[in-house]
Amino acid sequence: MQQDGKLRLDKWLWAARFFKTRGLDKAAIEGGKVQCQGERCKPSKEIRVGDRLQVRQGFDVRDVDVLVLSEQRRGAPEAQALYAETDDSISRREAAIAQRKALGAGGLISEHRPNKKQRRQIHRFRDERNAPSDD
Repeated sequence: MQQDGKLRLDKWLWAARFFKTRGLDKAAIEGGKVQCQGERCKPSKEIRVGDRLQVRQGFDVRDVDVLVLSEQRRGAPEAQALYAETDDSISRREAAIAQRKALGAGGLISEHRPNKKQRRQIHRFRDERNAPSDD
């Protein structure tokens, strides 16, 4: 672990376990999902201790401060010691998670057509709702 100096952004993201492979973190950086000091950057950008990164992973956006530079990928507890997530970022993520949970399955949109079993369930549900009540 380095305390001073510079390190490539893609190597640090990989070592900090934000992405599983260097190829994935390179694609994320080039796709604008990672910003350094509020600006888009390249995978070869040299970061220093104290830089603030914004990392988007799926629905979540994390604002992290770089505490330690490391080229080696180690266990998760050691990787989490490389950065500190800001309090504001943690609260925003938790609020977003709670909102997604509140939506439940109603917020999900399927990417494919329902299969035979799912179509039967849909028809059964519709028939139950449209059936005249005996009251």
